[in-house]
Amino acid sequence: MISRTTLVVATLGGTQTLAWGSTYYLPAILAAPMADDLGVSSGVIFAAFSAALVMAAFLGPFAGRRIDRLGGRGVLALSNLIFATGLVLLAAAQGTAMLVAAWLIVGAGMALGLYEAAFSTLARLYGSEARGAITGITLIAGFASTICWPISAWLETELGWRWTCIAWAAAHIAIGFPLNRFVVPASVQPVEPATERPAPFVSSTAPAPQTATIALLAFVFAATWFTSTAMAAHLPGLLELAGATPTVALTAAALIGPTQVAGRLLEFGVLRSFHPLLSARLAAIAHPLGAVVVLGWGAPAAMVFAALHGGGNGILTIAKGTLPLAIFGPADYGFRQGILMVPARFAQAGAPLLFALLMERYGASALLLTTVLGLASLAALLLLNPSQKAQSI
Repeated sequence: MISRTTLVVATLGGTQTLAWGSTYYLPAILAAPMADDLGVSSGVIFAAFSAALVMAAFLGPFAGRRIDRLGGRGVLALSNLIFATGLVLLAAAQGTAMLVAAWLIVGAGMALGLYEAAFSTLARLYGSEARGAITGITLIAGFASTICWPISAWLETELGWRWTCIAWAAAHIAIGFPLNRFVVPASVQPVEPATERPAPFVSSTAPAPQTATIALLAFVFAATWFTSTAMAAHLPGLLELAGATPTVALTAAALIGPTQVAGRLLEFGVLRSFHPLLSARLAAIAHPLGAVVVLGWGAPAAMVFAALHGGGNGILTIAKGTLPLAIFGPADYGFRQGILMVPARFAQAGAPLLFALLMERYGASALLLTTVLGLASLAALLLLNPSQKAQSI
């Protein structure tokens, strides 16, 4: 018989797949037909999408605070209604103003319905024991692009981009809303301080002040989200600049999804026995190692780079949920997640354009920036103390 926890993880994994696939991953498929139909450049579409990420950054702390107080069921269910509204307005857009307004509404849904809200819901339900559940939903939702990109592409070919948006809106109403509203538990358990556990292979240094710890985590999340978003937007072209053929570049880029899941399986199996700082530190070094290899050996190292980047990125996605839980405990987890992700959302919003400009000027050497960010993230993680417990902010 399926346990209640397994059912909740499977439900949130499914609704997260829908949420990511119908919003964050939508421009990759629909930006070009949207731009052609509306008579604007694709840059306008991505600018509107960036505005959605900024909206998510501003509203994230408020959504987190709401989950801290009342649990996540209502917030997640509301996100489906907001997503549906934004997608319907997007389908009806006839100009730039309505396009931007629709994406801003979708951005509000992102604040209430993506990983941060799901992680906060699990922390409210399971307290310090939420790490396994957080890993579980990322294992499922890690296939969001793999599942939803082909669906969006098929719908766009058969029905056009407007009806594709309508179809995803209908999925939020018919699938996402009832699952979040009626399967995710309404009751929440009292939040208690997390008990300290041994942290093998992680050094123990003097506790850092709470403000410094929050700043270090915020930097790590912003730097790694910048790299993740830049690679998602430009990886095939970047590998071509490194000397790979288009076929090799696309094949290497296709490795990202499977290697992300492989990294999460490693976290779920071997690394879950250790403090999540160990996982985060190992993952933070993966992209810089891959970048050094591909910059040194060029096209023959494209697959190695993609595997290292994908595996590290998969683990870091989990760490964004488990690190604050392990360091601060479950009290005020949702609000803190919202605060920590504000710089990350801004980094996401600017990453595609900034990295495109760097590629245009420096070619594959643009990877030097993400390499430095990865090494700086590792340095920040090395400063964090695994035995530290901080008070609520």
